[in-house]
Amino acid sequence: MSGDLTEDCQILKKYLDQYEEVYKSEVSKQRLSSLKSRFSAALGNTFAYHFTDGDVSRIQTLINELRELVSQSDGFESDHKARLLKRLERLQSEIHKNVSDLDRFWGLIGDAGVVLGKLGTNAKPLVDRIKEIADIVWRTQSITEQLPTGTPPPLLRDSSSEPQN
Repeated sequence: MSGDLTEDCQILKKYLDQYEEVYKSEVSKQRLSSLKSRFSAALGNTFAYHFTDGDVSRIQTLINELRELVSQSDGFESDHKARLLKRLERLQSEIHKNVSDLDRFWGLIGDAGVVLGKLGTNAKPLVDRIKEIADIVWRTQSITEQLPTGTPPPLLRDSSSEPQN
């Protein structure tokens, strides 16, 4: 900054204009990707996971409950709260009967671990809802992948804790 108010304002405006263009470009790319996935799945051109109407409705309800719990919680820093709310918003906007991938849902599991670490036992209402979403997603994934009925979700284990034969 030069110390000249007019010049500094012009420099700042130029920076903000450049940032706005980058941001708009990224948002457009993400939206296009989301629309491609949704329409490809809807048109049957690609592999898709199929949620029942009841599953979609229940996941929507759980996301709304999570949003309310996160918004009301005092246990998060404001930036972490904003990230969680943004993740829930993206997840809710992408939940449809047919989806091409489940990555956003599984990303919520990582957030549950962070929430549990930050809030301890106070995280139970949040973790319970995330677990219910994960159970619905796993059931849908296992059916779509033609796994035997009732196949439990896999647990990742540290190979160093596995018994040696």
